[in-house]
Amino acid sequence: MHKLSIPAELTERVTKRAGRAHPFDTMEPAKTALIVIDMQNYFMKPGFLGEVPMARQIVPHVNRLAAALRVRGAHVVWVKNATNDTRDSWSVMHDCLMTPQNRDLRYATMDLAHEGHALWPELDARPEDGEIVKKRFSAFIEGSSEIVPYLRQRGIDTLLIGGTATNICCESSARDAMMLNFKVTMVADALATYSDAEHNASLATFYSIFGDVQTVDEAIASLDRGAKMAAA
Repeated sequence: MHKLSIPAELTERVTKRAGRAHPFDTMEPAKTALIVIDMQNYFMKPGFLGEVPMARQIVPHVNRLAAALRVRGAHVVWVKNATNDTRDSWSVMHDCLMTPQNRDLRYATMDLAHEGHALWPELDARPEDGEIVKKRFSAFIEGSSEIVPYLRQRGIDTLLIGGTATNICCESSARDAMMLNFKVTMVADALATYSDAEHNASLATFYSIFGDVQTVDEAIASLDRGAKMAAA
């Protein structure tokens, strides 16, 4: 698992701007959702083009956080990437940023009907959870998915972001969600990417202005504070 490293001077800057080190240290469970991004075979299974080996190590943390949300009355949403109908509409990604061989392999093995699209079997997904398909790195960019109306209809305004990769689909989704007026926290030990350096650079940038960064334990404590406030 990645070792979290947020510079002390950054925490001081956030505290000066927001009045506290964690802007979202109180979350009302009924208005909160855990958004788990791309924990599917394409990014999890050894040998797949998009494999992020560290992602397998965060599975227990993702499962623990999901269970904590459910028992507190919050919601869990599993977001999976798909390549269907994106060869032409996202040609820059497929034709300019990939070799033809990798393009065709990505397109085929992340298709909705392929094993690569399925959730990693060790994840504790439940029938009451939501599932959303996205077609871009960000789930929240226009045309990528139906996640925004899905969350709005349930009165959700607070998001915890977990999954993979920290600095790609997770950060892209987290930033766009904040721009759409969601309160967003990236959960450091429920996120994974290719290296500690990339993980921490992504979290530091997000924390600097876009939202909050907390651990699983801190996020659960924030939910408990929110539950007490709502009860009062």
